Amino acid sequence: MEHVIERVRLVTHQLPALDAAWWASILVVLATALFIPADLFPVVRDAAGSLLHTGVFILFAVVALGWIQASGAEGQIARAFSGPETRMIVLAAVVGGLAPFCSCEIIPFIAALLAMGVPLSAVMALWLSSPLMDPAMFSITASALGVDFAIGKTLAAISLGIGGGFAVMALSRTRLVAEPLRPEWAPSSCCGSSNALLDNTTPPVWRFWHDPERRTVFTRSAATNALFLLKWLLLAYLLEALMVRHLPAEWVASAVGGDGVQPIVIGALIGGPAYLNGYAAAPLLATLIDQGMVPGAAMSFALAGGVSCIPAAVAVWALVKPRVFALYIALGFAGSVIAGIAWNAWTASGAAST
Repeated sequence: MEHVIERVRLVTHQLPALDAAWWASILVVLATALFIPADLFPVVRDAAGSLLHTGVFILFAVVALGWIQASGAEGQIARAFSGPETRMIVLAAVVGGLAPFCSCEIIPFIAALLAMGVPLSAVMALWLSSPLMDPAMFSITASALGVDFAIGKTLAAISLGIGGGFAVMALSRTRLVAEPLRPEWAPSSCCGSSNALLDNTTPPVWRFWHDPERRTVFTRSAATNALFLLKWLLLAYLLEALMVRHLPAEWVASAVGGDGVQPIVIGALIGGPAYLNGYAAAPLLATLIDQGMVPGAAMSFALAGGVSCIPAAVAVWALVKPRVFALYIALGFAGSVIAGIAWNAWTASGAAST
């Protein structure tokens, strides 16, 4: 028995150090082959077909992100954090809703902003909108849910950031938002220096291909983002293919379908624990909408899940005290429900006009 255990240990030790998303996809395929073998080929076929269909959007997203990083355009974001507080809130929400921040990169940047004395209201606006949309996510969302939904989610992300920022500004004289940073936190980053992120003195070099170092940045960024999108979309499309075959449409319609605010609130409540990330959620939401999920519930699910997904939540929890973290979650939930109600009304008015 000990010999068998040692052999298993050696085999598992030699397995490639794959990301959790890759392992999840492998487990989905193995579980399908083991428990529902008749579905194995259709599930893999449908997932591969969906990936090919989304290929042009993935290519656009990878090139766009690589171009932004290689040109040095990220350094211009610091311009949003100067001037009157109301102006900072609005610009921070716009930057957060459009800039391609990763969850690692945002941590030292926000810590540096707070240490520099930037109001928590502007930082909260950036924090709320940042995980909800970026160029790559817009492209994937447009592919899965349509351009209208992608534009609506972008506007909702910016609006959520603005609303959250002004809410924090209204609470600025209360103890709730006083001294938000954890005392033990020291700025550091696995994505680069926070000082580099805050530097807006160097203009972007849009024709980056003339510089070997910038070409290297582009190549590294393109490869990293391509693998990131591929691993999450593969998992999403495998789950989507299984959902189409085995998730009863009647259950979806009863839980997050119908009229009123209830399905929108339910969408926001289940968005957090059920969320993978913005890239993987888009094709799954498309399937749920086809099975009866109301558009407003899809919007509240996407927004609430983006705010409370693990990378975004950990970024906030790592830096601020629990009371500020709780405020972040509450603002994200409330804004998601409001955006879901607004999106439901918008889609209903559009359907009525046609």
